[in-house]
Amino acid sequence: MDSFYELFESVKRACQADPHVSEVGYNKWIKSLEAVKFENGVAVLAAVNDFMRRTTAEAYGETLKRAFEQVLGFPVEIEFTVSGNQEDANKPADGFSDIEQRMADLLSSHSRSDYELTFENFIKGKSNELAYAYCIAVSGKNNIAKTTGRTVFNPLFIYGDSGLGKTHLLKAIEHEVKKNHPELNVIYTTGESFTNELVKSVADKDTYSFHEKYRGADYLLLDDIQFIAGKEMTQEEFFHTFNELYNAGKQIVITSDISPNRIKKLEERIKTRFALGVQADVQPPDFETRMAIVQRKAELLDLNLPDPVARIISEKIKNNIRQLEGAVNKIKGLTMFSNESPSISMAQRVIKETLIDAQPAEITVERILNDVAAAFGVQAEEIRSATRSSQISLARKVAIYIIREVKGMSFTSIGDEFKRNHSTMTISYGDIKEQMKKNNDLRETVEDIINNLKGA
Repeated sequence: MDSFYELFESVKRACQADPHVSEVGYNKWIKSLEAVKFENGVAVLAAVNDFMRRTTAEAYGETLKRAFEQVLGFPVEIEFTVSGNQEDANKPADGFSDIEQRMADLLSSHSRSDYELTFENFIKGKSNELAYAYCIAVSGKNNIAKTTGRTVFNPLFIYGDSGLGKTHLLKAIEHEVKKNHPELNVIYTTGESFTNELVKSVADKDTYSFHEKYRGADYLLLDDIQFIAGKEMTQEEFFHTFNELYNAGKQIVITSDISPNRIKKLEERIKTRFALGVQADVQPPDFETRMAIVQRKAELLDLNLPDPVARIISEKIKNNIRQLEGAVNKIKGLTMFSNESPSISMAQRVIKETLIDAQPAEITVERILNDVAAAFGVQAEEIRSATRSSQISLARKVAIYIIREVKGMSFTSIGDEFKRNHSTMTISYGDIKEQMKKNNDLRETVEDIINNLKGA
């Protein structure tokens, strides 16, 4: 068996299931990659040409790293190359270690259905039972949707923090409908992918195809709707798409990290459309549900996880299902590398690593500049420059304000960053502070940037 080839097929499926990877992006950049070799913790992947290699590395390098860690349970480095001899590219790598071989064999021995985001694999508890019931209804799994789902449960809006199973529920609806009604057109997408596809269709002067795709859906499952907030063109398109689908009796299911009324810069007319159906939140799982999630994940990995080990994982990791499953993945990887059995001490090490990894990244001046630049449609280097255009000047003043508020740096230190004197920094800070009192849009933009930096 071509072990690394089989393993990389699992990695590609993980990328395909990633809500942040569009179907177009997957087919264009990831699907065509070839597995070359895997040795010393480095996966070598080949693209068909140098342009594809550079673009894939830049756009999807981190996505592929996450997928490898999701599949293997431990991080790997990735090197991209250009395809050479096709026969050589498909051979098993000489450097594929015995332990890595066994991990690949284990993963390929499981059927793909074991890892699918289905209702059968969703762990229901008090924290998500209403959202689960509504999703079951709209999927037609228990025949409720055949009579009332297109009215009572349309649209269905599910909200809650990241990592609590919202994407799993959307994918479960998709799986159920496609299994029982293959003739129906089910579209799963994210707010980011919807936006990117729209922008591309406008650039290509082909909005007709975009309209045909989304307005021809029988089920529209849209993840992370909050992404379109503040994007006028995307909101306009979504509004008309929603109306056409809703009036035609098509099912719409939306998710967000917060309730619709709390999504800033989301147009009121869109919020009122969400009020036509039902809403349900998902909360962090209780202890019993966390235990069930850990045990189910261990079962899927053929990992004999003693109850005390499962218990300590469930007690310490409380707010994120992905972290729970990731901890079990890491323990599986450790047991295969060390031939040790899962233990309390092993679990404690993994828990510590998981919680440290979950800490927000350090807020640096560069990170602030990049976030401000993205919000104002300029480049970070332009904010540091002497350019005085109104847009760049405003972005520069906002950056100064946020650096002062978030990092608490002195005006002299901030001035050193911009190669200007401290009095200029003081004036810029005061100017934005006053503008925010009079301009609600500016205030909300600044608050959004700060909240994003702090992970709020």
